[in-house]
Amino acid sequence: MEHKQIIAKDVDTGLRLDKYLTEQLVPFSRSRIQMLFAKGAITVNGKLGKANYKVKNDDVIEVMIEDEQEANAQPEAMDLDIVYEDEDVIVINKPKGMVVHPSPGNEAHTLVNGLLYHCKDLSGINGVLRPGIVHRIDKDTSGLLVAAKNDRAHQLLAEQLKDKTMNRRYYALVHGVMPHDHGTIDAPIGRDEKDRQKMAVTAHNSKPAITHFQVIERFAQHTLLECRLETGRTHQIRVHLQYIKFPIVGDPKYGRRKTEVSGGQLLHAHQLTFVHPTSQASMTFEAPLPPQFASVLDELRKREG
Repeated sequence: MEHKQIIAKDVDTGLRLDKYLTEQLVPFSRSRIQMLFAKGAITVNGKLGKANYKVKNDDVIEVMIEDEQEANAQPEAMDLDIVYEDEDVIVINKPKGMVVHPSPGNEAHTLVNGLLYHCKDLSGINGVLRPGIVHRIDKDTSGLLVAAKNDRAHQLLAEQLKDKTMNRRYYALVHGVMPHDHGTIDAPIGRDEKDRQKMAVTAHNSKPAITHFQVIERFAQHTLLECRLETGRTHQIRVHLQYIKFPIVGDPKYGRRKTEVSGGQLLHAHQLTFVHPTSQASMTFEAPLPPQFASVLDELRKREG
């Protein structure tokens, strides 16, 4: 049984309790929250909580979650794009649309399911739902990530992430013509206070976030950037580029609703560099742009050719 305690803040005052908990307990669905209410698993200030209760500042909300929700991820046969593999690590080129690891309401067809079928053994540091996962990329982002096959490899790779020595580079097509050839966005990221399903640049409950960018190609109304992560916050590149008014084309959360360019979210993790946990050799891997991303760039070039 997992026990969660949440203390409401003034900014949350007036929200319905069910809506508030859906925002706080990401990625819990609203239906799962309703099930917790039905089981009497939610209290407010020591009293049984009701879905339509209006949250007040300093309310102490407690949620009891049964262990059975933490089901084991199941192996699943799938065609993985394996860039490199040995007894310690496996590097995957993840397609756009694939979720990295299972979560409530999304238990199957994830990268972890495929890795469990292919590798048989993965590190157990991140628990049964995220075995082997050292770092993640978003569902709608394509590209490279490394997974660990044993705990020792996982620990050493995680240290590289912490020490900022693992190099991760992304291509991003953004709206607008970037005036600077290169730059750095140094702005803290935390949960959006108005929409808990999103992240935002904020001084409230945030963590430092740094993204470096360089212009690769300019078009009449767009720019192709290469972005390098110095930190690894949730949705970092997407949030940072939206913050400086150059949102990523096709981004469903932070992008523009209307766009003349189609092709989904155009963000691709194209290069990954890390030190191998056993050989200590520096290894760099690259993944070409997905056909859809490359097609959009070709179309922009033709328009301006």
